Amino acid sequence: MLPVLELIDTIINLYIWALIISAILSWLIAFNVINSHNRVVYTVGDFLYRITEPALRPIRRFVPLMGGVDISPVVLILLLWFIRRVLWVDIAPALM
Repeated sequence: MLPVLELIDTIINLYIWALIISAILSWLIAFNVINSHNRVVYTVGDFLYRITEPALRPIRRFVPLMGGVDISPVVLILLLWFIRRVLWVDIAPALM
């Protein structure tokens, strides 16, 4: 059962990184640092949008914009850190 927890932890960690990269990419596109008409940038941005948006959409319904800044990725990252913590502090010791 411990390898399953490690797999879940790795998936959560990769998803956190996808959220961070997606947020940074959206800022770079918004400030015209990189061009979204570039095929590679568009492909990466579209992929990140497709994997992060389903989890961010419900959070955006409850968390308003803070001065025009979307903080839903931060809320989701904190929630994912909490889930990881629960997995390793509460569940993992019970399985050992």
